[in-house]
Amino acid sequence: MLKKITVKDYMAANLVTFTPDMDILDAINELVDKKISGASVVDQHGNLVGILSERDCMKIALNACYHEELGGKVSEYMTSDVKTVQADMSIVDLAELFYNSPLRRYAVFDEENRLVGQISRRDVLRALQTIW
Repeated sequence: MLKKITVKDYMAANLVTFTPDMDILDAINELVDKKISGASVVDQHGNLVGILSERDCMKIALNACYHEELGGKVSEYMTSDVKTVQADMSIVDLAELFYNSPLRRYAVFDEENRLVGQISRRDVLRALQTIW
């Protein structure tokens, strides 16, 4: 039964996205206001170019404390090496992927290689909670 449940059944489809040239402080405000821990970064064509996480944003705090520098563009702080999963992937296979990885979220792509969502560890736990 668990193998039949897929990523698309539990992913967040209403995405908050940022652009690489967006001001990092505006992005941080949006993460805090929306109570999310990360968001995809897309270019002007909608292509995924990175992910901005809370961890990435800690660089801002450190720069402000140590170097009295505050600000910049999202592209200066985002993670560019983005790991993705397919929307039709089994939630069990994703749970195993999360177990063996330090990542907290994955960008989700459909069969046409379009960004369609994001899924987090919490989403996987929610899926398991629903089943049990």
